[in-house]
Amino acid sequence: MPDYFIFADIIGIMAFAISGFLIAIKNNLDILGIVIASALTALGGGIIRDAILSSPPYAFTSIHPALTLILTILVAYFFKFYQESSIERKWMFVISDTIGLVAFSITGALLAINAEYNFFGIVILSFITAVGGGVTRDIMINEVPTVLVSDFYGSIAVIVALVLGTLNFFDAINEFTIIITASFSIVLRLIAYKKGWQLPKLS
Repeated sequence: MPDYFIFADIIGIMAFAISGFLIAIKNNLDILGIVIASALTALGGGIIRDAILSSPPYAFTSIHPALTLILTILVAYFFKFYQESSIERKWMFVISDTIGLVAFSITGALLAINAEYNFFGIVILSFITAVGGGVTRDIMINEVPTVLVSDFYGSIAVIVALVLGTLNFFDAINEFTIIITASFSIVLRLIAYKKGWQLPKLS
């Protein structure tokens, strides 16, 4: 795996583990529920991605996904994220969820490109990697998946995939272009959240 893939995967696991932790606290889950919600959010999308690629799940064959997940949960507990005020916790969730969304969109798109998928395949694999864990978590706690109702959420994964697919077409994927893509996508998602941007809905 390229170094930038491993780095993006670690960042995604950390960010989604925190968002899963905060969702679990919000829903008053017990300790086991917190671990399950964090694990599903952080690793679920990657496991589904690897199943589509007919590869052994990366979370089960490499040490860093599980280790990153456990350490992140311990850090979240040690720094008492569960005691933050509701406003601070909300923004902590939005930021961590955004970083995880973008990081996993990137890893999904890179693996699709490596597998020589077409543009449609790149978009689908990026999307599933980014939202699969969160959807699984939301179904488990009986909530409508965020991707179906939230502001511009799933669109970010599509944008990331299209940008990376275009960069690959011009043979321009490298650490610099990936960082620029990630930074732009994170800022776009936070602006969309702040301004309440929504995709059109049928009335």
